[in-house]
Amino acid sequence: MINLFNTLPPQRFRHTVVALTDYSGFRHRITAQRVDFHALHRAPGKGFGWTIRLWRLLRQLKPDLVHTRNLAALEAQFVAAVAGIRATVHGEHGRDVFDLHGRNWKYNLLRRAARPLVSNYIAVSRDLEDWLRETIGVPPARIHQIYNGVDSVKFHPRIGARPDFAHPDSIVFGSVGRMVEVKDYPALVRAFIQLMRQQPERSERARLVIVGDGPVRQTCLDMLQGAGLAHLAWLPGARDDIADIMQAIDVFVLPSRNEGISNTILEAFASGLPVIATAVGGNVELVEDGVTGRLVASGDMAALVQALLFYLDAPARIVEHGATARRQAEQRYSIPAMADAYAAVYDKTLARQR
Repeated sequence: MINLFNTLPPQRFRHTVVALTDYSGFRHRITAQRVDFHALHRAPGKGFGWTIRLWRLLRQLKPDLVHTRNLAALEAQFVAAVAGIRATVHGEHGRDVFDLHGRNWKYNLLRRAARPLVSNYIAVSRDLEDWLRETIGVPPARIHQIYNGVDSVKFHPRIGARPDFAHPDSIVFGSVGRMVEVKDYPALVRAFIQLMRQQPERSERARLVIVGDGPVRQTCLDMLQGAGLAHLAWLPGARDDIADIMQAIDVFVLPSRNEGISNTILEAFASGLPVIATAVGGNVELVEDGVTGRLVASGDMAALVQALLFYLDAPARIVEHGATARRQAEQRYSIPAMADAYAAVYDKTLARQR
């Protein structure tokens, strides 16, 4: 969203963000135009007080178009309809651990109920596009598949020496993201521990970095501490300097159970890093096995360990695959191309309503 706000021409589009719960300082990354933020402070559970607050806010703002994102915000489509707004877009960006494959009948009943109210859909991956068409029954003409874009200026390959985290000869395996169940970071930690136990001599070179916060961070820390390997890892929690963190990493690893299109994979590509990822969701659309990284089955510990070894033993392979990843980030996943595609969907939606 921030990339869109900073790229879409302000003379054509003005934006207001409505958060279901609350918003944070992340909004200060918006620099190209003023964007107002409103928080609905939706309480956990099934209360509907937030819908009244949203209806009043929409009646006050009188937006030309309402864009909701993911299942949590889908109910806002019903509120927008009651508020008289007919130009609507809904985006599907991925699924959480409670419904990894989008098969929950209650959730899909809600999605089908909202389908007549949504003018156009945006899917960030072909996997999600197929699911919207085949499972939810959205007509193909109303689905627009748009890959996320990445800032290839902010994120770039390492220049000069590695930042002061590990010895220059070390191979640092790293990841960045929310430390929640669907991302399955304990799988990465288990694979790292297993590798160190099977081949303890590797501890001279192998290092692990996981940046982010969430309920499984302490689990990962406890696992490393219990294995006596905490000194080989760095789990600093949430950070704002992700582009700098990428400069300390040699190989990016994403062990998630499901993904839409991972921004962090794109950021790793732009940073010139090969990516080891699970073969789930949009990951298989981004990572080309043996060319820009390795794909492993989710939950396959042996395959993940072998993928780590695949790069640990071959620094030249890291350079080769990282360079290819960088070229793909520049050629296929530019932010201007993404913004143009979103603008086209918005224009089509507004023109239809007019």
